Amino acid sequence: MTETPIDDRGHVANPATLLLVDDDAVFCDVLARALKKRGYLVQVAYDAESAWSWVMNTVPDYAIVDLKMPGPSGLTLVKKFMACERPPRVLVLTGYASIATAIESIKLGAVHYLAKPVDTEEILAALHRHESNPTLSIDTAPLSVNRLEWEHIQKILAEHDGNISATARALNMHRRTLQRKLLKHPVKQ
Repeated sequence: MTETPIDDRGHVANPATLLLVDDDAVFCDVLARALKKRGYLVQVAYDAESAWSWVMNTVPDYAIVDLKMPGPSGLTLVKKFMACERPPRVLVLTGYASIATAIESIKLGAVHYLAKPVDTEEILAALHRHESNPTLSIDTAPLSVNRLEWEHIQKILAEHDGNISATARALNMHRRTLQRKLLKHPVKQ
């Protein structure tokens, strides 16, 4: 894939194609408009299946993929993207961030992973970042017990390919209890 030139206003010099995949229609509409203003040719999909059917015809230069959607997760889509002859640069966005899903996203080939809420500038900076940031600040406070529980659940869920029943069995937890925990937004710390 060729490098997409960005001008001094943050606009794409030669229009690049970008696939935005998120089940939140309002979020998609707002972000798609912001990206179009910056010169991207944006295609929107609200689930992994419709996104993949679009990719079967046209592989985009970039993809912004939500992690948690109805049907297959965004991780499934990242894996499929990486099997393309010229895979897009993929950014995974989520309101349910965890260390386990961040690591899995990067291992599968995503260039970056961001927790919502984020603005357009943060998204574009992540999509176009080609080097790591060794000056990133490190939080010295330990994670709370609630956050550790969330991280552990996400790790076991990833190990069971998102299967709620198998994860509940592995955690020795009732399936409905696990579903309730997964519906809650993760605690910050």
